[in-house]
Amino acid sequence: MSALHIKHLFGLRGVSQSDIRTILDTAMDFRQVLERPVKKVPSLRGVTVVNLFFENSTRTRTSFELAEKRLSADTINFTSSNSSVKKGETLLDTLRNIEAMKIDLVVVRHKGTGVPQFLADNSQAIIVNAGDGAHEHPTQALLDMLTIEQHLGSLKNKRITIIGDIRHSRVARSNLWGLTTMGAQVTLCAPSTLTPRNREFFNGVHFEQDVRKAVHEADAVIALRLQKERMDDSLLPSMREYRNFFGITREVLEQASPSALIMHPGPINRGVELDSEMADSDQSVILEQVTNGVAVRMAVLFLLSGGRASE
Repeated sequence: MSALHIKHLFGLRGVSQSDIRTILDTAMDFRQVLERPVKKVPSLRGVTVVNLFFENSTRTRTSFELAEKRLSADTINFTSSNSSVKKGETLLDTLRNIEAMKIDLVVVRHKGTGVPQFLADNSQAIIVNAGDGAHEHPTQALLDMLTIEQHLGSLKNKRITIIGDIRHSRVARSNLWGLTTMGAQVTLCAPSTLTPRNREFFNGVHFEQDVRKAVHEADAVIALRLQKERMDDSLLPSMREYRNFFGITREVLEQASPSALIMHPGPINRGVELDSEMADSDQSVILEQVTNGVAVRMAVLFLLSGGRASE
């Protein structure tokens, strides 16, 4: 029996504080494994994981693949560009053919919102969401939370500001659900055109359009990538104007806590959402986020596969 109350990881909305705590604590244990000379453990030996990626990805996919290898799982990589999907095969047929190979767990990334839930409804495999549409990206939020805890301790009452393309960001959604569940105070800051239309859906968070007010006394500032592939040209006058009003610069960060963490899910549009000076500063924990991503994904795969937190 798993140490978690959830069978799959679709997102963080509705996931209990105890489950999030278990994942973060287990990830911290695996973080220590990554510091060893031998970074491999036999925890998922005999478990077969399929990485089912229908969208381009570098960090997330590589991180999941490395997490699986560190756990000694058998890994199968699937990309839609080299598959029968190009020949007209449906998502359900793709899943059934893969499942016929007797796999145990599917990590899926897809542009369609709700695809992980659809796969779980039509499969016996454990499903992990690696990003679906503009819905959620739960492991990114978990690695963000782990990084903040490593530097600031408990998330309770910490002031976290998320700035950028909130409207299209699955990272922002998973972060706000996870952070508020753990007791953090979350502020979302974006141009009106990149603010979600259904703001009432985001209970317990504060919206602010003045970037300097948004970061005031913030303990951590998360800059989001402008997802130009998901927006039309009318949403922003120009990249330069966005940078002038919402870019994270040294002057903007002066309004935050002196020790405020600078974070970004990557890839960074340097000089747009985040100045290079700040991305490479001592306050930046962006590369730590990448390392923590492997530990978090190890924890999620391990726990959902039936591992106990005490192992």
